[in-house]
Amino acid sequence: MDFRAHQIVNIYSDDNAYFLDRGWTKVERPNQRTPDGAITSMMKDENWFELVSGDKSRSGGQWDIWEATFSPAGPDGYPVPIWDKRTGTIDKQVAASWKERYDLRAILERDWKTIGPKLVGKLNIYVGDDDSFYLDNGVELMEKFLESTKTPYYAGSVTYKRGAPHCWGPPAKELLDAMARHIERWAPAGADITSWRYR
Repeated sequence: MDFRAHQIVNIYSDDNAYFLDRGWTKVERPNQRTPDGAITSMMKDENWFELVSGDKSRSGGQWDIWEATFSPAGPDGYPVPIWDKRTGTIDKQVAASWKERYDLRAILERDWKTIGPKLVGKLNIYVGDDDSFYLDNGVELMEKFLESTKTPYYAGSVTYKRGAPHCWGPPAKELLDAMARHIERWAPAGADITSWRYR
């Protein structure tokens, strides 16, 4: 959603995806956690595993899948890595390309005058606030932007579930009820909003 929180890496301002350099020490970045905060893997280890599994973004792992989707093709036809798999050093030119073409928050902010009117009432985001891969951080950044929108205001929702991990969403009944309310609120004039209801 926002590559200032690509999991817990800010690809624009951070220099390295694997470590935070504090001058007197380097702190490793975690990759995955449980809802109670226990770290289950580190960034460098998962990326190194992907590198061993297949170079040139061919491992089939999550980081390589993102590169295959977001990165421009290099001279060899393969995706240009967002960071050096061995060292974690971030390529700022690739980061700029990601921002221009795939950073949802940056694109919405840049083009809100034209995109915004088409999205009013349509953005409803659900996330566990202890997402296993820290994706709640990107959602929070997106929410800050969305709540700042005017002309038009986004008129959607962002819902967090305390202590919930990755892939959390509301129970089916709650989600179906929310979808029905959405249809009723936003249906075009004269649309049939009753025949599909079974209760």
